[in-house]
Amino acid sequence: MENTNNFIEVGGKIVSEFTFSHEIYGEGFWRFDVEVKRLSGQSDVLPITVSERIVDRSKVQPDQAVKITGQIRSYNNYVDGRNKLVLTIFARDIEYLDELPADSPNDVLLDGYLCKPAIYRTTPFGREIADMLIAVNRSYNKSDYIPCIAWGRNARYAGKLAVGDRVRLYGRKQSRQYQKKIDDVTILEKTAYEVSVSKIESVTETGEIET
Repeated sequence: MENTNNFIEVGGKIVSEFTFSHEIYGEGFWRFDVEVKRLSGQSDVLPITVSERIVDRSKVQPDQAVKITGQIRSYNNYVDGRNKLVLTIFARDIEYLDELPADSPNDVLLDGYLCKPAIYRTTPFGREIADMLIAVNRSYNKSDYIPCIAWGRNARYAGKLAVGDRVRLYGRKQSRQYQKKIDDVTILEKTAYEVSVSKIESVTETGEIET
């Protein structure tokens, strides 16, 4: 992985149309979705945002195999008076492949700060889980706020962290389906995106790993 505080590399197949997202200072940004296989055989469908300056629009077609490197970005989307945190993969490079390798990547590295208390809990079956929200700095005094979930010993470790602690996380980005009850008769199917943590380390302000 590159030496950065926010890095992601994924390999998968395009499963949506190529649609316009937004424009900043005359530069257009477009979006599409990529299906990334897990080792279990399940898949995550992850949204991609890319600048018109680096994408080959003729190749962004459904079923096209790609490998994408970039960063995880967050933004707030206001819908019906409510604020929703939206995550996307901001592509910095796209490689168009003839076919996907068997071990397609889904690798994430984040170096940031715990910005609210971690929520540690156990399931009815005794499995340990911790939810975290990590703030990762980027240029121009902006930050991305990235939900992360840890399991087992990593969850127990995360539950002991304090707000403001700097951590380095390794894992994968995943999508998760859930149901939201609107009223007594209406239930909506929703999709959440988060980083599933495989390794977590505490970091000093000089960038050294605490042991």
